[in-house]
Amino acid sequence: MAIHEDDLERLRATLVLSDVVQGYVALRRVGRNWVGLCPFHAERTGSFNVRDETGRYRCFGCGAAGDVFKFVQEIEHVDFVTAVESLASKAGIQLRYTSGGEGRDRQRRKQLIEAMHTAVDWYHERLLTGPDARAARDYLRRRGLAGDVARQFKLGFAPDDWDSLCRGLGLPAEVLRDTGLGFTNKAGRMQDSFRARVMFPIFTDSGDPVAFGGRILPGSTDPAKYKNSSETPIYAKSKTLYGLNWAKGDIVTADQVIVCEGYTDVIGFHRSGLRRAVATCGTALTEDHVRLMKRFASEVVLAFDADAAGQGAAQKFYEWEEKYQVRVRVAHFPEGKDPGDLAVSDPEALRHAVEHAEPYLGYRLTRVMNSRVLRSPEDRARMAQDAMALVNEHPNVDVRKIYAGQVATHVGLPVQDLVAVAERGVRAPTIRVAAPRRKGPSENAEFVAVAMLLQRWDDIAPWLVEELFADEVARRAFLAVAEAGGAVEAALELADPEARELLERAAVADLDVDPALEARNLIAAATRRQLTRRRTVVDVEELRAMRDARLALERMDDPGASEAAAEALLGWLQGCTREPE
Repeated sequence: MAIHEDDLERLRATLVLSDVVQGYVALRRVGRNWVGLCPFHAERTGSFNVRDETGRYRCFGCGAAGDVFKFVQEIEHVDFVTAVESLASKAGIQLRYTSGGEGRDRQRRKQLIEAMHTAVDWYHERLLTGPDARAARDYLRRRGLAGDVARQFKLGFAPDDWDSLCRGLGLPAEVLRDTGLGFTNKAGRMQDSFRARVMFPIFTDSGDPVAFGGRILPGSTDPAKYKNSSETPIYAKSKTLYGLNWAKGDIVTADQVIVCEGYTDVIGFHRSGLRRAVATCGTALTEDHVRLMKRFASEVVLAFDADAAGQGAAQKFYEWEEKYQVRVRVAHFPEGKDPGDLAVSDPEALRHAVEHAEPYLGYRLTRVMNSRVLRSPEDRARMAQDAMALVNEHPNVDVRKIYAGQVATHVGLPVQDLVAVAERGVRAPTIRVAAPRRKGPSENAEFVAVAMLLQRWDDIAPWLVEELFADEVARRAFLAVAEAGGAVEAALELADPEARELLERAAVADLDVDPALEARNLIAAATRRQLTRRRTVVDVEELRAMRDARLALERMDDPGASEAAAEALLGWLQGCTREPE
């Protein structure tokens, strides 16, 4: 009897060796390693070393060495299968067994990895030498990603053709499908999964290519800016971080990992000397990502809008900080700039943002307290309520009390009053009164808006525009529904796979909400984002427009004026100049 190789790989990726060992041995962090007294022989000076980076342990006294499975075998005096079963049970992973199949699984994985190596080289060579890749080379040159950078990160180009890759590689159809490189189209022929895109190969932390991310070129009509490989037998998005293969050494040295949203952001950090940046692969940050990062570092710096997902994300971050003993901080960048831009225009600002990253709660609180001017006692009271709502999301009462003092100083209220609110751990009473609503745990405002667009088109369609959607998948889902005129089947046909998955959930979501209220909430949120981005503008006309937008935002709470205010803000949002590519 053998255990599926895929399950062993999944278990290895899930487990953190030091966590397992510390169930038996007291360890302390020493540089890149964990050190303690060896459990396999008597000693007074710790010579037992554990390195999460490699997933290996070694005792320099008695010579004991191995991986997590070997450690459990030796310390529990059990065989390999029993050790794996014990670890899998604790990790909540269901194992699959086969008779003599372990070798076949390993061989299959090797075959798929080799196919991906071939595809990486094929796309890369097409970018460097293909006449049809000139536009891609020009785009990368403008972004500072040409030449040595393109070679270092093995960037490539997928031609605008139906089956160039499938024909060029000459691989079996089954291999093309199982790697996500191709699919069988309606005519029964193999077709390339990526077309007319700059290609970013995605590697495991050990350097195996497992997937691709493809970006459209400027001028493309494809609504999906980025397209990522679907999950395959060798690729799980929630457990893969782009750039970790290049960054892990620097991550361990700095005991810090920088998490970005995009592939070009990662490359920008590396070019600026901050070679400890990684990115999620088209998904939100997951617990599996945090577990993976904890193998290499104890501090996570978020290099993206960490407040976009709201309270649900906050609760996850606080939980992960406690569970995995990691510190989550947030880098603040100049308004309207992302790391990829700053790497070209101002690398020093990029380094400054990371060096001065704030704790997650401190970052969110600063944004709220700087979001509006306090002109009246009512403004100060409402600011205190909004700020304390954030503070009281944190599970640690001492942390809440410290931040409550900062809020009190900012709004001019007695410190003891807000500290008392923090001690109780309840949210301050809210002024805004809204109709009762029934939502599921993953249904944020943008999801609800898309659901209402599918279910009650006439009630909400006039109030929704693309600029209201900050989440990329929700934005693409909205565009598909808008193009389909609210027709579910047509929208599903138009949507890319990620947007289609959202639409399938939205079409059947059971929501008891007011469409007009949902639209106004979305408009208000988009307005606040845009005002925050534009805090540093100096153009007089734009400053006047921003002042009018703030006044309209305040009128959104007035039932008699909310509709007119929402219309004015929609016009302003649509007129805002977007940052150039």
